[in-house]
Amino acid sequence: MSKFLPIVDEKGFKINAFKETALIFKRGDGATKLSFLLMGFGCIKRKQYIKGLLYLFMQIIFIAYMVGFAWQYLSNIGTLGTESMKREWSEARQIYVRTPGDNSMLILLFSVMSILLIIAFVLIWRASVRSCYLAQCYEKNGIKQPAFKQEIKALLDKRFHMTMLAIPGLMVMAFTVLPIIFMILIAFTNFDANHQPPGKLFTWVGLKNFTDVFWKDPLISSTFGKILVWTLVWAVFATITNYFFGMILAIMINKKGVRLKKMWRTIFVVTIAVPQFVSLMLMSQILHDLGPLNLMLQKWGFIDRTIPFLTDATYARITVILVNIWVGIPYTMLITSGILMNIPADLYESASIDGATPARMFFSITLPDMLFVTTPYLITTFVGNINNFNVIYLLTKGGPLVTDYYQAGKTDLLVTWLYKLTVDKQNYSLASTIGIFVFIVCASLSLIVYNMSGSAKREEEFQ
Repeated sequence: MSKFLPIVDEKGFKINAFKETALIFKRGDGATKLSFLLMGFGCIKRKQYIKGLLYLFMQIIFIAYMVGFAWQYLSNIGTLGTESMKREWSEARQIYVRTPGDNSMLILLFSVMSILLIIAFVLIWRASVRSCYLAQCYEKNGIKQPAFKQEIKALLDKRFHMTMLAIPGLMVMAFTVLPIIFMILIAFTNFDANHQPPGKLFTWVGLKNFTDVFWKDPLISSTFGKILVWTLVWAVFATITNYFFGMILAIMINKKGVRLKKMWRTIFVVTIAVPQFVSLMLMSQILHDLGPLNLMLQKWGFIDRTIPFLTDATYARITVILVNIWVGIPYTMLITSGILMNIPADLYESASIDGATPARMFFSITLPDMLFVTTPYLITTFVGNINNFNVIYLLTKGGPLVTDYYQAGKTDLLVTWLYKLTVDKQNYSLASTIGIFVFIVCASLSLIVYNMSGSAKREEEFQ
C-alpha cells in the first residue's frame, strides 16, 4: 500500500470512503478532478496509459449497458410493468396474433442485477479516482510512476489473494447474492398462479404476504403456526435422538472387552455408503399400508388390520422420527467415536477409584467433553433437520393431507410446504415469505445457541 493512501485526518486516523473521496477532490489537480467524470484521465495524463484506458473502457461499457439495456428495466421497477402480453384476432391474417408486453419477472431480475452492477461500478470508479490521485502524488514527489507490468506482477505476488478471490467472489454474487435478493423481493409481490408473466403481470403488494402468514388470512396463518411447531418438534427430536443414540452406540463399540471393533464400525460405515434417498424410498415402500411389513405382521397373526404407518398423522410423525434415527445414527457414531478415543483414560480410572458409577462417569466426563467439542455440529444438525427435505418428502410427501391445512399435510415441514407452494401451486410470493422466515429462525437460533455454548465461551480450553 502506498504511503499516500489511504488518506488520514490531522490526527493520523483513517477516514471513511466518502470523506476520503471528498479530500481527493479537494487536494487533486485539474487532471485528478477531471478523473471524477472521465475515469482514468489522471492516469493517462501521467503516462499510465494501459491502466487509464482500462478504467475509461469500463466506464464506456457501463454507460452503454445502462443506456442500451438496464434503463428499460430500472425505469419500470416501481410498477414491475404496465402492459401485459395481448392476444388479438387479426382480420388480415385470420389468426390470433400475440402482442409482446412487459415481463415482471425479467424487470425485477434485471433491475436487481443492474443495481448490483451499479454498486460494483461505484467501487471501480472510486478505485480509479484513488489511482489518479496516487499518480498525482507520485509526480509531485518526484517518484517514478509504476509500470503496468509491475501492477500485474503485484497481483500475482503481494496481492495474489485478491486475484484468487476475484472469480469465486463474482460467482458468489451471481449465483448466491443475486438469487437471494431476488427471492426476498418476490415476497413483497403477488407473484402466484394468477399472476404469471408475461400473460398477466405481478405487482408490489408491500407486507400483504407477511400479514397473511402471521394473522390476516386465518387458513394460511393457522397452517403456518401448526407447521412451524411441528418443524421445531421434529428438529429437536431428530437431532437429540440421533446424537444420543449415536453416542451410546459409539460407547458400546469402544467399550473394553468388545471384540471386532473394526468390523462393527465398518458395518455402520457401509450403511452410509448407500445413498440416503434409496434407503428412504425403500422404507416408504416397506411401510406402505399394503407393504411387506404390514403383510408379514398380518400373516403371522400379530395384527388384524394394517397399521397406517404413513397415512395416519400420529403414526406418520412417529415413523419419520424413527426412520430418521435409523439413517442418521451411523453419522453420529463415527463423529463421537473419534472424540471418545481422545478422552484420557486416566479420568475414567480416577473416577472409578472414587466410586463413580458408569452413569455418573457418562454425565460428568463423557457428555461434557462431547458437548464441548460437538456443539457446532449439533447446531448445524439442528438447522439441517429444520430443512430436512429428503426424510419427510421421500417417506410421506408431507402427508397425510388434511382440509384444515393450506396446501400442506400433517408431516410437512416449512421447507416441504415451501416446495409444494412453489412447484405444485406456483405461489412464489408466499413461498418466498416462508423462506425468509426459515432463514431468520435458523440464523437466530444458530447465533444464540453457539454464543451461549462452551465452544464459544471457553474456546481456549480446547486441547
